[in-house]
Amino acid sequence: MGQGNLDNHNAFAVLVLAAGASRRMGCAKALLPVGSDTLLGHAIVQARLLGGPVTVVAGGWYPLVRYRCRSQPSAWVVARDWQEGMSASLKTGVASLGPRVKGVFVVLLDQPLIPSNAMLALAKVARMTPTQPVAADLQGKPGAPAYIPRRLWPEIMALEGDRGAAAVLARHGATRLAMPGAGSDVDVPEDWRRINGELAEQS
Repeated sequence: MGQGNLDNHNAFAVLVLAAGASRRMGCAKALLPVGSDTLLGHAIVQARLLGGPVTVVAGGWYPLVRYRCRSQPSAWVVARDWQEGMSASLKTGVASLGPRVKGVFVVLLDQPLIPSNAMLALAKVARMTPTQPVAADLQGKPGAPAYIPRRLWPEIMALEGDRGAAAVLARHGATRLAMPGAGSDVDVPEDWRRINGELAEQS
């Protein structure tokens, strides 16, 4: 990879948020088998499609999830206050990024039904307008996966509790993309069984 391509690669970071306790699942959700991988491993593979260095933000179940994850990211960071909710892991991830990063993609642990072409489309749109937020269209509202330009990071760092970036993205008129599968996440065992069945049908 040439220096110019390397600089462009490093300018767009990717965070995989995987810090939750998975209380509703009753086990380490990140380690659930999905296809030939785990849920977290699948999310890391998805995240790599966005084209930047991938950082996993962990918390609950760390370091177990790190040592049992076959697909390793570029880096791991641990949200010490992960029990405070999604905002804590998001802020920890953003705070870990270097000064030359133009923006960050945020990927959730539990959206394995999003196809590769949708992730590639998100990456392309974000790079075309790197100061404009971009997000999955979830019934007319912005959601994850999403791209958050650096200019919005101060508002991300001000979030509290179990809140993600949706309100910030909406306030700044994020470009919304149709991303099949973004509305299907894994919260309870029934979700995992249903999504595994759908993945089996696709393979």
